Amino acid sequence: MKHIIPLSLLTFASLYANEIELPTIGVEATIITEVAQNAQTSADVADALAHSVPSIDLSRRSAIANDILIRGQKRDNITVEVDGTKVYGACVNRMDPPVSHIVANQIETIEVIEGPYDVTTFGTLSGGVNITTKKPSKDFKGSINLGFGSWQYKKFGATVSGGNEIVRVIATASTESSDQYKDGDGNTLADQIDIYQAQNSTTLVGAKDPRLQPAYHDMKAYTKNSAMAKLFVKTLENQELRLSVTANRSDDVLYANSKMDAIYDDSNIYSIEYNIDAISDTYKNLNFQVYHSDVDHPMGTDYRMSSLNSGAVMTNWLKTNMDGAKIKNSIELGSYNLLFGLDASQRKWDGHYEKNHNALYLPGGVGRKSIDNAVTNNSAVFAKVDKRFGALKVEVGARFDSTTITNDSYKNNSYSALSGNLMTTYHFNQDSKLFLGIGKASRVPDARELYFMGSAGNLVGTPNLDQVTNQEIDLGYETQNDAMMFKLKTFYSKLHNYIYIKKGVTVNAFENIDASIYGIELSGSYFINDDISLDMGASYKRGQKDEALEGQSDKDLADMAPLRGNIVLNYEYAMDSMATFEIRASDKWSDIDSDNGEQELDAWTTLNAKIKHSINKQMQLTVGVNNILDETYALSNTYADLILVSGGTTDVMLMNEPGRYIYTNLDFKF
Repeated sequence: MKHIIPLSLLTFASLYANEIELPTIGVEATIITEVAQNAQTSADVADALAHSVPSIDLSRRSAIANDILIRGQKRDNITVEVDGTKVYGACVNRMDPPVSHIVANQIETIEVIEGPYDVTTFGTLSGGVNITTKKPSKDFKGSINLGFGSWQYKKFGATVSGGNEIVRVIATASTESSDQYKDGDGNTLADQIDIYQAQNSTTLVGAKDPRLQPAYHDMKAYTKNSAMAKLFVKTLENQELRLSVTANRSDDVLYANSKMDAIYDDSNIYSIEYNIDAISDTYKNLNFQVYHSDVDHPMGTDYRMSSLNSGAVMTNWLKTNMDGAKIKNSIELGSYNLLFGLDASQRKWDGHYEKNHNALYLPGGVGRKSIDNAVTNNSAVFAKVDKRFGALKVEVGARFDSTTITNDSYKNNSYSALSGNLMTTYHFNQDSKLFLGIGKASRVPDARELYFMGSAGNLVGTPNLDQVTNQEIDLGYETQNDAMMFKLKTFYSKLHNYIYIKKGVTVNAFENIDASIYGIELSGSYFINDDISLDMGASYKRGQKDEALEGQSDKDLADMAPLRGNIVLNYEYAMDSMATFEIRASDKWSDIDSDNGEQELDAWTTLNAKIKHSINKQMQLTVGVNNILDETYALSNTYADLILVSGGTTDVMLMNEPGRYIYTNLDFKF
């Protein structure tokens, strides 16, 4: 096994994604390293995650800036942090999900938490993604990455880092763009809209026509630029000041099955962190951080026939910013490891409608708001302690939150919640372990669910929503040796006051329901010999409402993707050079919430292949083909939680995945 590193699930498997390695870790979470060491097909973190972790599914929104679901949970039911900074999107229609505000070539590792097992982060109801970006080094080094692919995809990325014992600096920059991808039938994003509109020509006319105008029919799918800089300064022995800034600029992002496109999406992340190690024999670490993140996101009908036909460009312009502070203390008391701290944050979210890029007003001269200056203030105290009892490791965590949500139009809300969990890991021997977790966590409604208003001034949100509570149990088993690795995880989640949207309701569309989700996930690797290995992974989940919504009969919970899995054959034909062949497959999506917009999706199978060849220690060339057989299929369903193009004679418009995609990537390190 001299060349092969034990991998969890999809090492070198994702040909849509970036270079990803999954080391062997505990059953409790998944740590992804070398995320997009060199992004091959795009810098989309969601794409990389969805092709790397069985519990994560992709929500296809565009050619870039896609969203993720963890065990069928999305939006505020899962959390995203970047270097400890809480990140949100501004768009009510998820055109700018949190993971889109960081690009893959900036990332060092990603921790994926499955379940209510993170007491340090506000709102980790059913899972979370903790992203750690690259740190500056003492030695001068850098990398350059060039990427090219079908549909005129072009990417350039560069990183440089260096310093000394006192000061260390790192800077990264990247730019990428692509024309509209084509599905397996050869249709671009614009073509897919045209086909759907033709099927609904009696309803999607005039101001409702979603097609791209002739002048924009062949426009690029997106342009994305991003940069990150960090400065680490050693102030005293074992003490360090850490400053970082990340800027993301995306322009003209097309959202084919939405009614609007992102005119631009600008975000910034700032962090100031002070870290002290080895304060005493027992006081191991003190970390204090303040941060700010903001997003500016106008989405409009600028490129659509609807604006040309009506003579009016409609825009929903939303902004959000997040300010927070967190202090964490790590203490070792004998055989006990204790982490405790304080967490405080404030999120502001505001939006308004425009007509022809001028403010839109209701009768009487009142501005038409989409979200009216909603402010979420949270303060919390948290703690967790772990101890080993021979072969048994026990970890207990707790968190208390106090939250207020205010706005300028409707009732304010206050919430409090006590969350906690117990996690145990028992090692049968050096190679095998059993994991059991029991947890409870809550999250408050967000401003969209409470206060979102339609362009006509109707209150789509429901101001009196309760907070959601998840009670969950997880059980897992992992074993590994020189020849193989196998991991199995099961879970059962009971959701109380789960926030759900009801299709066709124009006022107070959100409501609290009770529901449950259960599932199973497995991954494994088998090392045939020193050069050949086989990886595999699969996931299955089901969700059920306790009772169907009033006036409905369907008890299926939305967003529950069917059985999906993959098998990957890896051949390391030379040092640091590998060829892979992958089969990915999904069962038919038939357990759907048809009452609330979902539709049956066909089963699908795709084949992918690539070769990653090390020219020398500094240069590496990758050539690959995704979806070799040019399969036409849809990955994401159409739950009414998203505002999508809808006609009167067919289901809501699906968006097909990319067809055959050929790419090459050149990496140079110095």
